[in-house]
Amino acid sequence: MAATTTDNDEPVVENGIQYWEAQPATYDGVLGGFGTGSLPRVETLGSRLFLLHLYPSLSTVPSAFNPSKPKFNPDTGSPEQAPRTKRVRALDVGAGIGRVTCDTLLHLVDDVVLLEPVTSFVQEALARGRASLDSSTPKRLQWRGIADKTKSVTFLQGTLQELDPLNPHRVQFLDRIGYEPSRPQDDIGMGFDVIWCQWCLGHLSNEDLIAFFRRCRTALRDREKGNSVIVVKENCCSDVDGQATIAFDEEDSSLTRSDKTWKMLFEEAGLTLVQEKLQEGLPHGLYVVKMYALR
Repeated sequence: MAATTTDNDEPVVENGIQYWEAQPATYDGVLGGFGTGSLPRVETLGSRLFLLHLYPSLSTVPSAFNPSKPKFNPDTGSPEQAPRTKRVRALDVGAGIGRVTCDTLLHLVDDVVLLEPVTSFVQEALARGRASLDSSTPKRLQWRGIADKTKSVTFLQGTLQELDPLNPHRVQFLDRIGYEPSRPQDDIGMGFDVIWCQWCLGHLSNEDLIAFFRRCRTALRDREKGNSVIVVKENCCSDVDGQATIAFDEEDSSLTRSDKTWKMLFEEAGLTLVQEKLQEGLPHGLYVVKMYALR
């Protein structure tokens, strides 16, 4: 059963980019005016908990996710994190100014590849990331693991329609900061443990979205064992009379899909839904936000 739209319109990439280029490259700008209240912290904590439920091993402190007692460094008296057997890699698409990379992913993974098409946003993300290398930058503004080079962020500019995560030659490489492997070129084609898609997939038509999901599926690093995941975190409109629904927003040339529409598209792309959760604690009057984990 095909999803229906309130209009026959589909997203136009250039129109969407033009809309976002006119917005401030700030938390307030990327979050539609909600960047200075409780929303950013509540939202990112929801994301971290969702990812920890999927990957308890990412917990860096003793918790319900990782109940084992830590070893203590006798010199510092502080707990030590057991070394990972491999570096955990994440792809953050439609990343804006790097809010999800900074506030969610770098708290849990080792290496992030950030993709954003809007020039003002990706340049702000790059400036924020590079500032972490400056010792004069306040600690609260530093991106975790960048100054000591235990973690890394790679910055790419381009659209989701252009991106093939395994072969990113159609998008522009801007920089890499933080940890540097002995052979950086080996990262290309390595794949990802986590592919994070948040508040950006509305700028893809259904056809483009299915094609993007299929490219992402191929790029899951450990897909045979089911240890890699695609996370979709997006607004959801309501299903109407039990029917899958899509609403078109002319202002930013984007689609808002209902829960049933998302699940139809996941299935068509060959993805299996393994977990879903509502984001709680957001201000009233906004669309429902759901997180979906896919393998």
